[in-house]
This record gives sequence, C-alpha cells and structure tokens, in this order.
Amino acid sequence: MSSFDFDLFVIGGGSGGVRAARMAAGRGARVALAETLGTDGLGGTCVNVGCIPKKLYSYAAHYHDAFNESRGFGWELDGAPTFNWSTLKANRAKEIGRLNGVYANLLRGSGVTVLNGFARIDGPHALTVATLNADGTPGHQSFTAANILIATGGTPFVPHFTGREHVITSNEVFDLEPFPQRLLVVGGGYIACEFASIFNGLGAKVTQLYRGEQVLRGFDDEIRHFVAGEMVKTGVDLRLNADVVDVRKTDEGLHVECEGGNTVMADAVLYATGRKPNVQGLGLEAVGVAQGAQGEVMVDEHYRTNVPSIWAVGDVTNRVQLTPVALGEAMVVVDQLFGPAPGKTPRSMGYEFIPTAVFTHPSIGTVGYSEAQAREKFGAVTVFRSEFKALRHTLSGSSERTLMKLIVDTASDRVVGLHMVGAEAGEIVQGFAVAMKAGATKAVFDSTIGIHPTAAEEFVTMREPVKS
Repeated sequence: MSSFDFDLFVIGGGSGGVRAARMAAGRGARVALAETLGTDGLGGTCVNVGCIPKKLYSYAAHYHDAFNESRGFGWELDGAPTFNWSTLKANRAKEIGRLNGVYANLLRGSGVTVLNGFARIDGPHALTVATLNADGTPGHQSFTAANILIATGGTPFVPHFTGREHVITSNEVFDLEPFPQRLLVVGGGYIACEFASIFNGLGAKVTQLYRGEQVLRGFDDEIRHFVAGEMVKTGVDLRLNADVVDVRKTDEGLHVECEGGNTVMADAVLYATGRKPNVQGLGLEAVGVAQGAQGEVMVDEHYRTNVPSIWAVGDVTNRVQLTPVALGEAMVVVDQLFGPAPGKTPRSMGYEFIPTAVFTHPSIGTVGYSEAQAREKFGAVTVFRSEFKALRHTLSGSSERTLMKLIVDTASDRVVGLHMVGAEAGEIVQGFAVAMKAGATKAVFDSTIGIHPTAAEEFVTMREPVKS
C-alpha cells in the first residue's frame, strides 16, 4: 500500500479530468478529484459554458430559418412564430444540471473521491484544497498523492481597454438578461463566429468586429471567405480590419468607439478574443512546473511535466483546444500510470487529421490540412472543389450555398484535407475522418458509392480537379 493518500489526484472536473479520474479508478487506483462545484458544476467548459449549451442554442437559432423555409414545402403558418428567450435559458439550465449530475454519478460510481474546493499544489506530492466549513467560513484540507494531474482547462481572455468592465465573455452570454436586441461580437475565431450566427438567428441585430483581414484564421482560406460571405447573407454585419477603442455605458445602451472613428450602439458586447490556460493560483511557479509564454503547462509526449509526478492534459496545455482531444490525452496518462486495459497496448495521441466543426450558419466541418498547409508540407497537391445549392433549398427559397473541397497529395494520391461549409457539416465530416486517418486515397474515394440524394455523396463524386 502506498504511503500517499491517493495514487492520483486530479485538479479539474472537466472532460479530461473526469475521464482520467474514472478510468484510473477503474484500474484499481485510489483517485481524488477537486473541483469548485459551487460555480458551474462538473463537466468543465464544454458541458457548462461551451460545446453543449452552444450547440443547443445553435439548434434554437436554426428554427427561425426552418419556419420560413417550410412554406416552400407547403406548410402554412398562422402568424409569425415568436421566440421566448427565458424558455430557452431555463430548458438549457435544466439539461446542464442533468449532465452535471451524470458526471457526479459516474465519478462516485467509479470510486473517485470528489472534493468541492480549489486545489493548490504545494509540492511534487502535496496539495491543499480550499473549502468552506459548515458555518460558511474558509477552511482547507491537505492531501498527498503519488501523482497529480492538472486538468483545469482555459478561461476567456479579454484585453485591457477603457470600458472593459462593460463587456461579457462566452461564460456569461448564455444567461444574458434581457435578450440583447443589438449584440456586438468582437473577435474572429470560431467562438465569435458561432455566437454571431446564433444570436443573428435568434433575432438580434448582430455586428461582428475583427481586427484581421478575414475571420477564422488557421482554417482553409477558401472556407474562411465562403462562410464569411454566407454569414453576411444571413444578416450578420461583419466588419473586418476593425477594432474597439473604448466602450461607454449610456442611457441608450453601450456606446462602442472603433478605430477610425466609427461607432456602434449595442445592448451587449461579447468579447470572444481567445482563451488562456487556467493556471492562476495553482502554485505551479513555487513547485517549478515549466510554463510557456501564455502560462500553459509544458508537457512531453506522454503529458508529463518537468516535475515527474505532475502531469497535465487538455486546454491548460494550450495545444488543440477540443474536448475529444482532452479525453484522448487523459487516456494516455492513465495508461502510462496504471497500465493499459487488459489486452490493449498503451495509447498515444496523434494530432494529425483531427476533425472539428464550427457551428456557424451554415456550419463548417473540416479534417486534415488546409490547401496552403498541404502545399507547404507535401509540395504538389491536387484540389477538388464543388459548390452548389443543396436540394432542400431548391424549394425552401433560401439562397444558402454549400462548398466542399478535397486536398490530395499528388505523389501518394492520399486525401490529406477535406473541408465543407453547409448543413450538418460536422456530421458528414466525422465519417470521412475515419477514412483519412486510415490513409484513404482519392482512388478509394472515387471507388466508393455515394448515398443519393445527399450532400455527402459529393465527396465521392468529384472527378475534375481545380485548374491551378
């Protein structure tokens, strides 16, 4: 029996932390997990203020178009449908509460000791958890652990400027009161674009400012320009090469002065200008855990820090900030510490061909390399492209268009990039990601029979490459 209180102590109850704790306990380890449950609850950013509520709100926003489009298919609506913001918020909160309970039951059912408090690392094997006593006064508990896993995720970053106190982040946007009739979104990443699309669909007048030349930096350039154009068509007032000087509160709303002297009036200003690792107060400096320029925890290929007993996974390492990536990284740590599951080999994580989706309207699905990245890595590439109006919109009256794109390494014929803008792009791209991870060539795509009539079949029927 180890002389430590626990074999593994996990700091953070998000996706990566919960997965590591559950799986380690399932291997017979003595595991504790600390999370401040009085704020959001178990599940981390994804469950509480990220992927799940965002997708639910995206569904809600799509109904606006669905009601309008239904008329082209013979549906007659008596009067205009009305949207109740309070109902959406209440139903979302109820579902998130249910998920919090599911996470708690999974942990406790696995034998994990769940601690409600903020954990600080005091040494390579020592921690203090700040708690509240029964009378509400501050208290603390001290523990020792053979290994410590940092899984504290990230938090929204808002730059310093005059009026910063008047803006909100994605943490607060789900519970705005009242519903913002005029919303200003600042940022050009996927979070900014998603919320611009969502609130535009829910009926707000949305203005989006981005200081760069085009939104969604890092995505395929053609995809970026295409989805930006589609967002503008739906009503988003997208202003590029624009930034905020200051925000002032007035009787008419928030007065936002932009560079160049332009102004915007808004009921709420949402800053979605990136996220930073959530490391404040963890005690990393005192213990000597190496950190990067943004505070991210530096780890090796097995997610061990320079302090051998301390590990880190997920957004706190500032690698690929996606929930499934944190889950995969957590399993690598568990296998390293407690051995793989019976009959399995120790897992590793590969960061090539990670599929992802952006829930703009229309949505983006992507896996592999952008065209520019592929040319840089492989040299000669062959590009296949298809743009069309989806079958549904031949009757719906919508002008929305779909774009699909394949990037092929010319020398090997392997498909190294697959990108889509259109309805259910994430659902479509997930399956193709399996094929690409397995090394599928364009010849394999060409020999695959499509499902007709679907948008997805376009990926296996593209025959003519784009001329360079």
